[in-house]
Amino acid sequence: MNSDHPRQKAEKSFKHQARAHGARKPMTEYEVQARATREKMARLKQLRLAREEAQSRDGEPAGERTKSDNK
Repeated sequence: MNSDHPRQKAEKSFKHQARAHGARKPMTEYEVQARATREKMARLKQLRLAREEAQSRDGEPAGERTKSDNK
């Protein structure tokens, strides 16, 4: 039984490392998706602010939507 002890310890360590690595993968995917969402939101905010600025220069109220906005 003593000869199996180092092997069992090594297998236990390997399984623990495999679980830890497996848990990182979904977290990494989550972080990638969260970053993409933040970047998309920032881009959309820039577009919205540019549109509102253009509308304010043209004399349109910023909050009102026109038929061309409903596409």
